[in-house]
Amino acid sequence: MSGKRTIAAVAGPTAVGKTEYTIELALGINAEIVSCDSMQLYKYMDIGSAKPTDEERSRVKHYLVDEIDPKEDFSVAKYQKLAKAAIEHIFSKGKVPLVTGGTGLYLDSLIYDMDFGPKPDTEDNAYRKQLYDLAEKSGNEALHKRLEEADPEAAARIHPNNVKKAVRAIEAAERYGRPVEPFEHASKKTKDYDVILIGLKRDRAELYDRINRRVDILEDMGLVDEVKSLRGMGFTTDDIAMKGIGYKEILDALNGKCTIEEALETVKKNTRHYAKRQMTWFRRYDDMKWFDLTGADRDETIREMTEWVQKRL
Repeated sequence: MSGKRTIAAVAGPTAVGKTEYTIELALGINAEIVSCDSMQLYKYMDIGSAKPTDEERSRVKHYLVDEIDPKEDFSVAKYQKLAKAAIEHIFSKGKVPLVTGGTGLYLDSLIYDMDFGPKPDTEDNAYRKQLYDLAEKSGNEALHKRLEEADPEAAARIHPNNVKKAVRAIEAAERYGRPVEPFEHASKKTKDYDVILIGLKRDRAELYDRINRRVDILEDMGLVDEVKSLRGMGFTTDDIAMKGIGYKEILDALNGKCTIEEALETVKKNTRHYAKRQMTWFRRYDDMKWFDLTGADRDETIREMTEWVQKRL
C-alpha cells in the first residue's frame, strides 16, 4: 500500500453475491467492512435483510450492521455521518475501509459531497418545528403549497407526503436563499479519500433465479416468524423499516390482505424489480470496474478482484 487514503466499494444488485465475495476480498486486502445496506443496519431484522451470518462477521469486522433501532428516525445524512466515522476508525487501525451494499443513495453519500441542507442550530430548530407544525395542523398539502411558492422546481420533484424533504427544501429556499440540490444530482467527488469502485453482476436469468431461490431460503429460515415477532413488538406498516421488501408483503399477509404464498410471490417480484433499478443506478458510475459472476469460477474471480484492488491501493 502506498499510504494514501483510499477506500474500496463493492456494489451490485441484491442476491448477486456481494457478501460472499466482499468477505474474501476483505481478507485479501486487510480490510474491514462498512455496510451500505438500508435494511441490514436495523436491529431485529435479520432474515428478511439477509444480514451476514455470525460466522461471516467473525471472519471480518462489519460496521453498520444490526446497529439501529427500527423505530429510530433514520436518513441518508445520518448514514453518511455514521459510515464516515467507521471509515475513519478503520483508517486509524491501518486497515482498508471496504464499503459494500446495494443502497445506491447511501453509496453516493460516501463518494460525493452531498447537500444535506443547512446545519441545524437552535434558531433553525424552532423554524423547522414551525414547518412540521404547519403540516400537522393544516395538512401536507399546505406545506407543499408553501414549497411551491419558495422553490417551484423542488416542489415539482418532491411528493407532498414527503414532509422531511419538503421541510428541508423550504428551509434552504426561505432562510438561505438557495435551492437544495437533489441527492441524485451530486457529482462533486469527496476529498476525504480516494474511492475504488467494483461492481458485481450476473446475467438477468441467473440473477432472477438466485433471487427466487433466496426468497425460498429466507422463508425456510423463518422470515414469516420474524415478521410476526416484529409485529408483536409493535411495528406496523407506518414504520419506515417495515416498508422494506420482504417485510411489507409478509405484514400484509399477516394483516389478512393476502395469503402467505401470495406474499412470497410478491416478494420475489418486487425484489426482481428492485434489482433492475439497482443495476440502472450503479451503471451511472463511469469509473466502476465490473466483474461478471455469470458462470464464473469463484476463486479465480476473487483473485482477480483482489489483485485489481491491491494495485490501486
